Amino acid sequence: MKMNGILFGTTDWSGVPKARHEGERGFAIWQTRHFGEVRVRMAEYSPGYLADHWCVKGHILLCLEGELATELADGRVFVLKPGMSYQVADDAEPHRSSTSGGAKLFIVD
Repeated sequence: MKMNGILFGTTDWSGVPKARHEGERGFAIWQTRHFGEVRVRMAEYSPGYLADHWCVKGHILLCLEGELATELADGRVFVLKPGMSYQVADDAEPHRSSTSGGAKLFIVD
């Protein structure tokens, strides 16, 4: 990811519109900003959420609240708690996330 042409700015997330995305179970609420080719999101996953697809997009993801389980296609599972993050490149390792009690995340991709 190359971050060019982005002027200094701040984001008041309370004013960013929310969009609902259904999962296989539960739902996610995304607040999304774009800065050139960089997408930045606040995402809240409902209790019981399970993604409806295996994702191959690269991300840097920080868990802010709750607990997030991320399963890789090879069967490994990683659990993030507040203050933990993961990173994965585009097309590197298919992954999908779930949460039993809900989670709030900050995601850059």
